[in-house]
Amino acid sequence: MTVTVVDAGPRQISRSVDVDAPAAELYALAADPRRHHELDGSGTVRDTVKAPTEIVVGEKFSTNMKLYGVPYRITSTVSALTPNEVVEWRHPMGHRWRWEFASLSPTRTRVTETFDYRDAGPIKNKYYELSGARKANAAGIEATLTKLRDRYAAR
Repeated sequence: MTVTVVDAGPRQISRSVDVDAPAAELYALAADPRRHHELDGSGTVRDTVKAPTEIVVGEKFSTNMKLYGVPYRITSTVSALTPNEVVEWRHPMGHRWRWEFASLSPTRTRVTETFDYRDAGPIKNKYYELSGARKANAAGIEATLTKLRDRYAAR
């Protein structure tokens, strides 16, 4: 199955894919910031610098990143968690990354990843729209979900 465009509404870029793995297993991967580099298809996420063993809403984690060859570090805040269903964190620029897991069967899950910049503020919203971030994030999400699907298809 291919990656599907999801209409999540304005200022949200969302894609989904069906993965041959239980929702709990996929949730555990996304809910562990130390493993986000395993998920990333954009090539920007590096090793996590600092993260708790288990995250809770309000917890912060720091991740090494690299964009256009320039390394940097960000500290994000966990903004939503529902076991086996939702993992979301807020980036310091105000946008959010959200992962949703819908169990289709005991061994198959629809995974949806969303870049949500609705609450980033008018200046940042304009930046995302003019800088090409929308297109780049859509491509990154598609690559990430393809990588995730292929990882479990080989099982």
